Order: sequence, then structure tokens, then C-alpha cells
Amino acid sequence: MFNKLLQKWKVSPLQLVLILCTFAIGGSLTGLAARKIIGWWEIEHQLLWIMIYLMLVTLLWPVAVMTVSVPFGQYGFFSRYLVKMAGRMGVHTPAPAIENHEVPVNQSFHPPVSIAIFASGAGSNAQKIIDHFRHSSIINVALIICNKPTAGVLAIAQNEHIPALLIEKEKFFRGNAYVDELKEKHIQFIVLAGFLWKVPALLIRSFHQRIINIHPALLPAYGGKGMYGQHVHEAVLAAGDKESGISIHYVDDLYDHGQLIFQARCPVMKNDNPESLARRIHELEHQHYPVVIEQLIVAGLQHP
Repeated sequence: MFNKLLQKWKVSPLQLVLILCTFAIGGSLTGLAARKIIGWWEIEHQLLWIMIYLMLVTLLWPVAVMTVSVPFGQYGFFSRYLVKMAGRMGVHTPAPAIENHEVPVNQSFHPPVSIAIFASGAGSNAQKIIDHFRHSSIINVALIICNKPTAGVLAIAQNEHIPALLIEKEKFFRGNAYVDELKEKHIQFIVLAGFLWKVPALLIRSFHQRIINIHPALLPAYGGKGMYGQHVHEAVLAAGDKESGISIHYVDDLYDHGQLIFQARCPVMKNDNPESLARRIHELEHQHYPVVIEQLIVAGLQHP
């Protein structure tokens, strides 16, 4: 059942747990509120009591779950869920203003958070992140930064009409680390998505706890200099590990060393090769990375 809901709702395991908690708590609050209201009227006829109770539950449940969904960070999911339910019942409702699992944020006080994606390769993770936030009113992919002029991610930036910045090593490591350029674009959060250069200390200090990375293994195993892409998957297979996965972590001044934020696992099959394992890892990356980015940023807006 758990796996069926993951596929049906297209959410991460963590988000599914939060959704189920919202359903459970919202339902309990609905029942308590309905019985409390009926108690005010002292209805003795059992059939009438049941009819009024069902009517109250129908009216109160959407309010209860939407209220509970806010602290659980699932307002966007439930706003769409209720619209779909209303559509199936033949009730016309306007489309929700908040998309992509967002928590409502007062836009008069919180303009969209601008993020920069650093990438060195084809940019499949970058594309998934862009797609996830395409209609977001809270998070905006404002800049693509790349260190390879032939990288596919630059074509993605062009197709998506997102500004791109091609950086060079001397300025990145011994200059201002492009901090001035990031500030000019009002970047508030940095996402590494297959970026192969080590992040310099100046950039880490300027964006303290606001730079995250995704690694294609279960850190602290298979991390460090030179451990990226196929090198990681080859090492996992050579060690005979039964599982691998992804790790999302804050970036510090060591490779793949910062505080862990999130991990997801997948089995390593007997007939796996680096390419087949990489495909399974990419699925995890695409499924979880955009959601974790959103949860971190929204949590930062709620608790600055």
C-alpha cells in the first residue's frame, strides 16, 4: 500500500508520512469538533444526530486538514487534493494558487527565493529542479552556473530562458569566487547538481548553510576527491555492497563532508553494472532532490 501511494501521489517517502499524519490528525480533529458542535444542540433523535454529524464532518474536514497541513509543510498537496475531490463531485473550484507542494508564504513579506544551480554535466538534475519550480510562487531558479563550456546544462539554461554564467578556475579559487555576481543576481540559496569543482571557502562563508549538494552514494561511504559519477558506482559494485543510494548534505570545506540532510536507498542487484546502478540512482535523485530543496527553503522562510 505504501509503495502504491508513493507512485499514485508522486511524493517522497518522507512526504508520504507527513501526508498520512495530516490525514490522521485532521480526521481526528474533525470528529472532535463535530461532536462538540452537536453537543450544543442536545439532539435526542439518533437518525437526526447521525445526519447532522455527517454533514458537519463533510464541512469541517477540509478546513481541518488544510489547517494541519501548514505545520506539516503539505499545504500545496492538500490544496490540489481537495480541488480534485471537488471536481469528481461535480463542484467547480478555482485552481489553487500554490503549486508544487508549497507551504503558503505571505508574498508581501517574502518575495520568491532566488536559487542558483551549479552543474558541470548534462544537467538532468538541473532540469528536474527547474521543472519542479516552474510555476512556484516561492522559489525561482534564477541562475545556472557552469565550469564547462560544452556542458549540456548550458543548453538547458538557454532553452529555459534562465541566465547562465560560465566560470573560470582562477577567479573561482583565487578571486572573489563569483560572490559579487551571485549577489548582483540576488541569489539566496545554492544547489550543486553534478558540479565537480570543490567549493572555495569564500563562497561557503558567504552562503553559510545555504549551499547543498547531492552525492550518488550513502555517505560517508564512497565520498571524497575523485568520487563522482561512474567512479562511485564502480566502487560500490567492486565492494559487493547490497545497497546504494543518494545523500543530500550541506557543503563545507571538504569533499562530501558536510552535515547530512537526507538519504534514500535502493538495492544493488546481482546483475548490476555501473550503468544500470546509475540509472536507479538517478531515479532517486530526480524524485527527492527538488522536494528536499523546497522543504529546506520553506523551513527557512518560516523560521528565519
